[in-house]
Amino acid sequence: MLKEFAELSTPLIADACVRLGEELRVAPAGIASLVPGQRVAGRVLPARHYGSVDVFLEAFTRAEPGDVLVVDNAGRRDEACVGDLAVLEAEAAGVAGLVVWGLHRDTADLIEIGVPVFSYGRHSPGPVRVDAREPEALRSARCGDHLVTADDIVFGDEDGVVFVAEARVESVLETARVLFRTEREQARRIRSGETLRAQTGFGDYLARRDAEPSYTFRQHLRRIGGAIEE
Repeated sequence: MLKEFAELSTPLIADACVRLGEELRVAPAGIASLVPGQRVAGRVLPARHYGSVDVFLEAFTRAEPGDVLVVDNAGRRDEACVGDLAVLEAEAAGVAGLVVWGLHRDTADLIEIGVPVFSYGRHSPGPVRVDAREPEALRSARCGDHLVTADDIVFGDEDGVVFVAEARVESVLETARVLFRTEREQARRIRSGETLRAQTGFGDYLARRDAEPSYTFRQHLRRIGGAIEE
């Protein structure tokens, strides 16, 4: 999956979801890669954290090569729930990366290990609690407003993290590739001296909007085949 994502980006994946009418599911703003430039793409391996690393170890017994551990720590900012040993064990299990709705620690070690980790950031203390475990602990994980399962694919890069239903991922990727090619061509033409306003017939759009106030630029772009937004 990471190979299919290689020339794409999470903005393109998000735009493709909007274009296709798919639910737009993104991790909360602020969740970012520990190491700039790292990317991740793979099947979601969900785990809800209750204060103990045992839930991760159990999740790894179900992992398939290339899975991405998605950790639900309820977005907590008072504890780090992932550290070097958990990430080393993830690597040993063939896990391609981690997306944490929460914080990490052992930053220097995680950088050395090299497995992509996306989180809100770093924090020294680990958990000092052990909460009751829910039956859904390894069936689903929440990341912000969105619930994800092993039926989802996760993509992460410098712009954030996006989740797509596995059943729809090929259509989303193909649409993202179309948008990528269109945007690259538009960028090439701008650099060659043809402004984006000229490319999109912006004067015609303004004239039609004056005559038809409900006419949107998004409708105009779809009519002419542009790809600036969605």
